[in-house]
Amino acid sequence: MTNYLDFEKPLAEIEGKAEELRAMARAGEGVDVEDEAGALDSKAADMLRDLYKTLTPWRKCQVARHPNRPHCRDYIEALFAEYTPLAGDRNFADDHAVMGGLARLNDRPVMVIGHEKGNDTKSRIEHNFGMARPEGYRKAIRLMEMADKFNLPVVTLVDTPGAYPGKGAEERGQSEAIARATEKCLQIGVPLVSVIIGEGGSGGAVAFASANRVAMLEHSVYSVISPEGCASILWKDAEKMREAAEALRLTAQDLIKLGVADRIIDEPMGGAHRDPQVAIKAVGTAIDAMLSELDAKDRAALIKDRREKFLGLGAQGLAG
Repeated sequence: MTNYLDFEKPLAEIEGKAEELRAMARAGEGVDVEDEAGALDSKAADMLRDLYKTLTPWRKCQVARHPNRPHCRDYIEALFAEYTPLAGDRNFADDHAVMGGLARLNDRPVMVIGHEKGNDTKSRIEHNFGMARPEGYRKAIRLMEMADKFNLPVVTLVDTPGAYPGKGAEERGQSEAIARATEKCLQIGVPLVSVIIGEGGSGGAVAFASANRVAMLEHSVYSVISPEGCASILWKDAEKMREAAEALRLTAQDLIKLGVADRIIDEPMGGAHRDPQVAIKAVGTAIDAMLSELDAKDRAALIKDRREKFLGLGAQGLAG
């Protein structure tokens, strides 16, 4: 069953009517509906194209959060062979909001790490909606250190509203864990590539995405704070999230111009949730291409490349 976003309601009506007609035909009511249903399909396709051609930043946030959008586990299962999950931070616990382990991508051994949101009520609670606690970031640090030791490229898949802000997480050093994970991203001497597959929220995303190459899916978002959080702080009104989304410049199209992202990965018409397999394949192709770009670089060059990338952010604007 398709989950429609609020701006897709007119589309839902048309697609619903087409399905009703086909249901009548399947029920054996002796009605020839294919021509009429086909016309509705054509109208729906045109409407879908028009809607997604002019998405506002807020609507892109909604698409990035769509519950049927493929998540980290979907990408790992589809793209990575011989995946061996590794758990725990060797200090406190295993954080199910972060998953990672050893795997092969097109027969290339890699370490893959990502945020997992879950895809139903039970799994979303288990994975804490993709909001990692300190032990999740410390697990990521452990896996990056292992990858560095055994000269394995690191692939990160980012999809989080942000780090978990709970009391226990703060007591166990949430900000320190995020800072250490970001630091580790910048220190390792192996290729590090990151893909924002949904939401890239705050430091919780930066801790995985301080990479040599950062790609974003076409309708993903990446920002220092959620539009709702920004609106609550600036205007004391979370309902001003549309204005906040515009101001944050959080879309892939904005961030490629600012140099924060290095490439945009096209999504199927209507978003990754409409054809997950096509989206997943496109991400796999992009990851492979980014790793190939870094193959010729040695340890020192990879660290220098990463350092210069992040120190250079905003320099053009300052020079102007």
